[in-house]
Amino acid sequence: MVKRVRGCQEIQAKGALTDADYRVEQMKYGKHGKEKDLTTLHYNSKITLAGIPLEAYGYVVNGKPALDWVVERQRVKEDKDSGIENDANNWAVETMGNPKYPLELFQRVVTVSLETQKIVAALPALDI
Repeated sequence: MVKRVRGCQEIQAKGALTDADYRVEQMKYGKHGKEKDLTTLHYNSKITLAGIPLEAYGYVVNGKPALDWVVERQRVKEDKDSGIENDANNWAVETMGNPKYPLELFQRVVTVSLETQKIVAALPALDI
């Protein structure tokens, strides 16, 4: 199943998806040999985003592309010191009422990254 979306060219899914299929453990970028492929994101074993514009990585927040922040934070991770599990899926379902939230957040950040760069590029130069 392939679904076209704005920002990301397509979502490649293995079969029809249920709410449980949107569970994310840890997103990972694709690879070409040993090189990281930023145009592909493996969301989980059933969902892959393909055709992510490289330009979207040009929108940097606090020294890192905004998309990298999403990939880093939207996952399941246990704190080593406290043993507390931080699960983005729980927050997505319990707070947002949407198990697709981590995936949709990544897609939204692609769009925001591209549109913000267009706006900034169109601003007039400052005379300082």
